[in-house]
Amino acid sequence: MTYELAIQIEELRAELRNAENSAERRQIQAELEIAQAELIVADAELDGLAESEPPF
Repeated sequence: MTYELAIQIEELRAELRNAENSAERRQIQAELEIAQAELIVADAELDGLAESEPPF
């Protein structure tokens, strides 16, 4: 999963560089921030720092 997220982040960065207007840039930036946050969570889960299941 983290590999796919890393690829998605790189694709979004490329799209951001090529965005033609500010509305498109804002949309891509939001998607990029979400993907980066998902990658942080996935990495934490793999490292055992976060649990994907609730404690109950």
